[in-house]
Amino acid sequence: MNPLLIVIIVLAAMVLVAAMFVVGIYNKLVALRNRFKNAYAQIDVQLKRRYDLIPNLVETVKGYLQHERGTLEAVIAARNAAAAANTGAAANPGDPAAMKQLASAEGTLAGTLGRLFALSEAYPDLKANTTILSLMEELTSTENKVSFSRQAYNDSVMAYNTQREVFPSSIIAGTFDFTAAELFAIENPEQREATRVSFS
Repeated sequence: MNPLLIVIIVLAAMVLVAAMFVVGIYNKLVALRNRFKNAYAQIDVQLKRRYDLIPNLVETVKGYLQHERGTLEAVIAARNAAAAANTGAAANPGDPAAMKQLASAEGTLAGTLGRLFALSEAYPDLKANTTILSLMEELTSTENKVSFSRQAYNDSVMAYNTQREVFPSSIIAGTFDFTAAELFAIENPEQREATRVSFS
């Protein structure tokens, strides 16, 4: 066999192996990115459910807390701001600015809901209303689902970010513009706890 032909075959094989290696890493990064986007879609579903429950709760509570109009309006304003921030984050999950805006809006919403629940504790008729109790139970369930979904999202983001930072994946990630994804983290320690919903 011709030595030049052997060299060409060896070089072609090396190029093929290198190309397969790059394609493998690229495909793994794509799979991890899609996994964290899917994980965010699960958060999105639960947040939308919560955003749908809040106006029903406020409307039901409104009759009992008529003189607390400012608190009720603050809850609705915080809900609308959180829903808008969620829409921005859902459009590009992992975007640092969108995720920070969502975390801030969610923190504000949790704070205003906490004030509403604290006010509601003082009204015995409100505590006994079955519609409100049912809404509270749904809201509690949804809060738990949001927490679990957020954990799954953060785990997916961590796996993606780790893969894009390790060598040689970092070279391929930089070449093909795989940017870092942002965790969905609550920065204010008071806001880390799920909204407590209890009329017991």
